[in-house]
Amino acid sequence: MKEMNPFKTVQRQLDKAAEALDLEESIHQALRKPMRTFIVNFQVKMDDGSSKTFKGYRVQYNDALGPTKGGLRFHPNETLDTVKALAAWMTWKTAVADIPYGGGKGGVVCSPNQLSEREMERVSRSYICAISDYIGPDKDIPAPDVYTTSQTMAWMMDEFSKIKGVNAPGVITGKPVEVGGSLGRGDATARGVIYTIREAANKLNRSLDQATIAVQGYGNVGSYVHKLMEEQLGAKVVAIGDEEGAIYSEDGICYSKVKDNMKAHGVFSKEMEGVEYLGDIEEGNKKLLELDVDILIPAAIENVLTQENADEVKADIIAEAANGPTTPEADDILNQKGIYIIPDFLCNAGGVTVSYFEWVQNRNRYYWSEAEVYERLDKKMTKAFADVHNRAQEEGVDNRTAAYMVSIEKLARAMELRGWV
Repeated sequence: MKEMNPFKTVQRQLDKAAEALDLEESIHQALRKPMRTFIVNFQVKMDDGSSKTFKGYRVQYNDALGPTKGGLRFHPNETLDTVKALAAWMTWKTAVADIPYGGGKGGVVCSPNQLSEREMERVSRSYICAISDYIGPDKDIPAPDVYTTSQTMAWMMDEFSKIKGVNAPGVITGKPVEVGGSLGRGDATARGVIYTIREAANKLNRSLDQATIAVQGYGNVGSYVHKLMEEQLGAKVVAIGDEEGAIYSEDGICYSKVKDNMKAHGVFSKEMEGVEYLGDIEEGNKKLLELDVDILIPAAIENVLTQENADEVKADIIAEAANGPTTPEADDILNQKGIYIIPDFLCNAGGVTVSYFEWVQNRNRYYWSEAEVYERLDKKMTKAFADVHNRAQEEGVDNRTAAYMVSIEKLARAMELRGWV
């Protein structure tokens, strides 16, 4: 299958919404490209005494609504186009969630599983040193993403603070609580996902009690989604998939059983008692996406729902916990089938929302309880969902186009008021 460029996907989605909005051409063109792109090359001393050069990216897509915000990915296959796409999605995400941020994203081309902990720290500190002039609490605020953690963020915050000669916890979010992180950040993205699923079920008059769920991707977001769907909404997760393959059980797969199995094996094992092994990463996840379930939750990577498999999807609701899991061609097919899609930059906005809460707490030096964080998150996600759902109904468009319309209107108005266009 031809590999799809995620940034081209972003532009096509934007073009569709711009046409529906009859968006002024100067604003449309301004939103098709990032405002600033930084490419840095930096040297790191390795444990064996050698020095290695790493490439890093930081994209600040649009800052009309506030300082840019977005995660940092450490991945051997990181590309500038992927970072640009993710920065664009962050721009729409912060706008649709009504957060006073623009969108950004960053990445370092490296293989974290081949680096020692000390090498990871040196890469983290060197990357921040290389981009330190371009970020800051009022300029651009990174956060963790693929293969970066709260510890990574602590190193980066510390390095930035040393460079600037001030204690600057607000430069980075997703930090450990002990150094300015927010309670409730760990499962924030997953909570945002289940809040939007709850709202979708209400709008569709569907009960979630014993509803069947398939979760594709079992990292931080996917595993927490499993836990919360089971514990808080009474749903039944019948299939999960990750890099090791996929498993299925008609009777449901208990979250605690999976976690116990993962503790014993490092990953969930295909020999887990009471489950059917669907196949390896390619075969298993293909079967998972086509299962006859009530809700499908892609929570892994981009472009898993494509023109080739969209017609085989049988779920009634797709909740896009991942960024960009559906191609434009698949979107058309799924919408024609009447599947209710909760688009990615609405569905997974819980993470950036609580990152915003962390930044607010850092700036005020006053920290909230976990219950306060969850209550505020619920209100934000419920309001954002209603804005998108209602816009889709009013305009007679699909949910993704409606989400773009809501976010782009906010951006366009801010750009006009600031005199940019």
